[in-house]
Amino acid sequence: MQFTVLFTEVGFTKIKKEFDDLSAKRHTFVEELSRARDMGDRSENAAYKAARRRLSSTDNRLRFLKRLVENAQVVKPTQSLYIEIGSVVKVNNGSEDIVFYIVGEYEADPMTKKLSYKSPVGRALLRKKVGDSVQILIPTGIIEYKILEINV
Repeated sequence: MQFTVLFTEVGFTKIKKEFDDLSAKRHTFVEELSRARDMGDRSENAAYKAARRRLSSTDNRLRFLKRLVENAQVVKPTQSLYIEIGSVVKVNNGSEDIVFYIVGEYEADPMTKKLSYKSPVGRALLRKKVGDSVQILIPTGIIEYKILEINV
């Protein structure tokens, strides 16, 4: 099944680097597994089991990242009239100014204010302009943001 995964340039570069780095390390994990296998009885070989788990985990992550990379579409913000993926948005919640980065769903990190365009806040902000206000229902209640600035 074909699907498209939207990324900012920075997000795509980060995912691609993780894929490349993990691909390069995989050979080392295969060698570790081979050495552990040669240590004898696999049923009681903790090193073998750990190496097998690490290789399996690496292969799963590589498959996931490969699928993201193959189906990625890099979105470049084109203007600063309204909010889109890649926009840097300054809002006010009534008591303080907050800067959000609107990003693709696989690069979101709320701790660094990178919000997925599919998140409740990201969805509410998309296609809004400076001066617009949005009310968003979140699990802790309703929040309101007034859009102060949009940058690319």
